[in-house]
Amino acid sequence: MAKALTNTEFHFKKQKSVYHGKVRDVYDIDNDKLVMVATDRISAFDVVLPKGIPFKGQVLNQIAATFLDATADIVPNWKLATPDPMVTVGLKCEGFRVEMIIRGYLTGSAWREYKNGCRSLCGVTLPDGMRENEKFPTPIITPTTKADEGHDENISKEEIIAQGIVSKEDYEQLEKYTYALFERGSQMAAEKGLILVDTKYEFGKRDGKIYLIDEIHTPDSSRYFYAEGYQEKFEKGEPQKQLSKEFVRQWLIENGFMGREGEQVPEMSDEYVNSVSERYIELYEHIVGKPFVKGETDHIDDRIKQNIKDYLGC
Repeated sequence: MAKALTNTEFHFKKQKSVYHGKVRDVYDIDNDKLVMVATDRISAFDVVLPKGIPFKGQVLNQIAATFLDATADIVPNWKLATPDPMVTVGLKCEGFRVEMIIRGYLTGSAWREYKNGCRSLCGVTLPDGMRENEKFPTPIITPTTKADEGHDENISKEEIIAQGIVSKEDYEQLEKYTYALFERGSQMAAEKGLILVDTKYEFGKRDGKIYLIDEIHTPDSSRYFYAEGYQEKFEKGEPQKQLSKEFVRQWLIENGFMGREGEQVPEMSDEYVNSVSERYIELYEHIVGKPFVKGETDHIDDRIKQNIKDYLGC
């Protein structure tokens, strides 16, 4: 079984700090650049699961790099280079305290709330009579607050502006970027026989300019359906075949875990871990359109550290 990278403790010249997030370790270099290591940790329901998923970090990093490059004409982004399959180096920006979630279909957490009677999501009114996995007439934006720890919270555009979390001018620009990015991502997915169902974007500012930051259109930040068979499955009320982290959430739910107090994460067998790894690789090959080349994992820490040092020149 391939090894998974679940923790890093690097020290680089001019390093100011390191932030260990749920799945990424971010090194601040001289308050100017960020070195983001996409580890193989996996989280669901805001909980980091006990085992890493081999090649997950590489998959996420390389998909994100592909889409950052493919959308740079829409909005400037933070990426400068990918010196290692699991690493992106980019510009340090002051992140907005919201995540821009955009949904093209009624599914996932939105569907769970809808079937319990909710007809307003983040200030967006939802029509009666919708079914699971049904396409919205037009995509809807349902932002959340960006929490350092714990759960992100749903919030409306009006609340964001009223609370001064983001200025009206900036928020309206974020909305324009979000719609345009989702349209581009949907077009690219369609070319590969996929449907981009929903996703999230994060933005920041640097020298008064808005940048797209973090990852985009990966299975951790997005949900994809296969286009083939979508309509037939929808009409029959059957689950869609999808490529996203939702299958991990569903597995956890089926095994009695939703991140609530007192619940225990179910045992993750090697067989299950490998199946999750294979699903991530499958999405990479579908959405990028070329075979996935596995990085070596025997000395993964040393490889990453050396590649970062070579790029930084230290």
